[in-house]
Amino acid sequence: MTAAFADQSHTPYSADFERWRQRSRLIRRLRVILPAVIAIILLVMAGFIIQSTLAGAKDKPQDADAPIQLVNPRFLGRDDKGRAFVLTAKTAVRDPKDYQRVMLDTPMLILDEEGPRPTRISAKAGVYREDKRVLNLEGGVKLNGGDVNFATATSIFNTATGELEGAGEIKGAGALGEIIAKSYGVYDKGERMVFKGGVHTRVESH
Repeated sequence: MTAAFADQSHTPYSADFERWRQRSRLIRRLRVILPAVIAIILLVMAGFIIQSTLAGAKDKPQDADAPIQLVNPRFLGRDDKGRAFVLTAKTAVRDPKDYQRVMLDTPMLILDEEGPRPTRISAKAGVYREDKRVLNLEGGVKLNGGDVNFATATSIFNTATGELEGAGEIKGAGALGEIIAKSYGVYDKGERMVFKGGVHTRVESH
């Protein structure tokens, strides 16, 4: 009886039964593994979406209405007579309440830059009005051009006419000596300078 039973355990039917059991175990495992893999993929995708959303919110400008600022701007222009001038600054910011008004930090105006005697005017601050084509310079205005160097409080440059004028106490020095006045004007690309109001000069002999 024992020998007969041993022979039955190795019949083709028992081999098929064993393969069926193996496939059944594999299917049970896949039923657990596949949903778990899908769940992990969904979690990874959700995490990526959340991270992208947070990163996008972080990169978004804090104030979308903040005025546009230009760093180291350089404006090139010509007056009505075709004379060139160059205006640079550390920054330029357009007034959000008045788009014709551009505020300049540490502006530098150069008249006749490519000429033999360019004139440079610098200041701590400036305001340029596009509608009137007028540049106002304020704070420690310094003019260096040709043989004249002087300082004043404010100056106005008309980009249409190419004329530069200033009011307030003016102190400077030129090739002939020192000069003090209450206003000044620069005309004809710096070729002609006019001082007015309590003009005092001290001519130095050479």
